Amino acid sequence: MKLLTVLMLTALPLFCYAGYGCLVLEEVVEKTVDGSMTLDAYIDFVREFLEDEDIENAIRSMKTCFNQQSLETLDNYRMMMVT
Repeated sequence: MKLLTVLMLTALPLFCYAGYGCLVLEEVVEKTVDGSMTLDAYIDFVREFLEDEDIENAIRSMKTCFNQQSLETLDNYRMMMVT
């Protein structure tokens, strides 16, 4: 989980610098932390960023871990992302 989070936090900001837009990063982070979003809906949302089945499986594991966290942990994660 920690490795996936680190990879996500280092890879997605590159879209901001590449001109893709920070709004996309903010949307992905918010949907990642949103406990009410189903796993299949999340995968459909990030489908354009998935290159192969291994990455999809890793993202599924990451989203499952986020969905299992307490609201306090998710709020702390949101606060960290704003910072």
